[in-house]
Amino acid sequence: MRAPIGTFEDASPASERLDLLPAPVVAALAAGWGDATADRIIHVDSDPAVADTAVFVEHYGADLLDTSANCVVVAGKRGGEVTLAACVVLSRTRVDVNGAVRKHLGARKASFAAMETAVGETGMEYGGITPIGLPASWPLLLDPAVVDEEWVLIGSGSRRGKLIVPGKALAALPGAVVVEGLGV
Repeated sequence: MRAPIGTFEDASPASERLDLLPAPVVAALAAGWGDATADRIIHVDSDPAVADTAVFVEHYGADLLDTSANCVVVAGKRGGEVTLAACVVLSRTRVDVNGAVRKHLGARKASFAAMETAVGETGMEYGGITPIGLPASWPLLLDPAVVDEEWVLIGSGSRRGKLIVPGKALAALPGAVVVEGLGV
């Protein structure tokens, strides 16, 4: 199978690669959401040593910088309450944590969640966190530019491999909200 974006030598439907994915991602793919099913999501195998965005696009195609997205876990605090959320923006942008995220969560303060928190709460590897399979109670904030992409390269929940999904499919995930100005 040929991936719709990038120059990957090893691409297959995610339904054929469930053994390479963490349990929360497998569960979400098995359940599906909207029109998305595991056989419509593409898994591309990749070297974990080149999982970080800059090295990844250098290795698999510079055009991926415009069609890949990063998923980061944030913590919003108000009083003694902490709200965890995930934010997805195109890789060439950064998350507006102190503006759009803080405002959307109604938090007095927002910051990136600690690595231990992000890994422990998602069941995914740091550097591979994906919006697919996140805790259902979390808000999933998406930049409109991500949703507008025909195909988006995202993490797979593991540093080995990535998923390619239709941008609009991400907007159908549980808890997903499109937030203007999320990516700056």
